[in-house]
Amino acid sequence: MLIDHWPLLGLRVRTARLELRVPTEAELAELADVAAHGVHEPGQQPFLVPWTDVPPAQRARTVLQRHWRWRGNWTPENWTLDLAVFEQGRPVGVQELAARDFATLREVSTGSWLGLEHHGRGIGREMRSAVLHLAFAGLDAGEARTASFVDNPAPLGVSRRLGYRPDGITRDVLQGRAVVSQRLRLTRQDWEQTDRPTVTVTGLEPCLELFGTVKPGHPDR
Repeated sequence: MLIDHWPLLGLRVRTARLELRVPTEAELAELADVAAHGVHEPGQQPFLVPWTDVPPAQRARTVLQRHWRWRGNWTPENWTLDLAVFEQGRPVGVQELAARDFATLREVSTGSWLGLEHHGRGIGREMRSAVLHLAFAGLDAGEARTASFVDNPAPLGVSRRLGYRPDGITRDVLQGRAVVSQRLRLTRQDWEQTDRPTVTVTGLEPCLELFGTVKPGHPDR
């Protein structure tokens, strides 16, 4: 079976109302539809990569291509886990967890998007809490990083409530103008001290080798 060769298909991260997992091809098409209907208000551009600043059909294809690219380029030394977020069985967005040289650095980064109709309901915070639990409790990460534009208060607020601390700024060029991002960092100690929802993770053990947390054929983490 495919899951025998790609055990990430069996990974499940659950909160009281959300389930995060690798989508099937049919569910990936549904996610593309969610993105096509919008992930932020018109006229805004909250992402450094302007993948949403295109017509709906192209935006949908970008979701497909990003997911296939991350899966196809996966190595234990450089990986991006693209998890679909489901509420009551319906996909509402994507939560990413990524790392380079995780076995040595024990550091992850996160990114996400959420369908516009699902904004303002606390889902963004809950899905980030879920993937942070996977990182810290499941993969034994030491730190987690994220970044948001300084004029984008919603994700910055989520990060503060989850215990992240400022970690400097980054200046980039987006569509011919300078933009400033606030970098943020969450340590294991701060994560352990935050109020967070109950999260359960299943199907992780067969995936550990892919995350670079154990050597091939080694029985222990």
